[in-house]
Amino acid sequence: MMIAAFAIIILIVVVGTNSISLKQKEENYAAREKELLELIEQEEKRAAELEEFATYTKTKKYAEEVAKDKLGLVYENEIIFQEVD
Repeated sequence: MMIAAFAIIILIVVVGTNSISLKQKEENYAAREKELLELIEQEEKRAAELEEFATYTKTKKYAEEVAKDKLGLVYENEIIFQEVD
């Protein structure tokens, strides 16, 4: 009888210890899941911004901006003002 009680006590200790360990792992996994969900949300926003930019780059306005800013091109009837030092 004494051996059975001792075995049950040891079993309770082992199960309790494993239970605590599993709860800690569960908390770690929940924190990691939250972190990953936030990363997914950020990447979805970034993907939407990139898609919007890709659409914008196909417009005439974008082509005009690039031509003016990078190449210095202007329309024939435009007047350019330059700053005098």
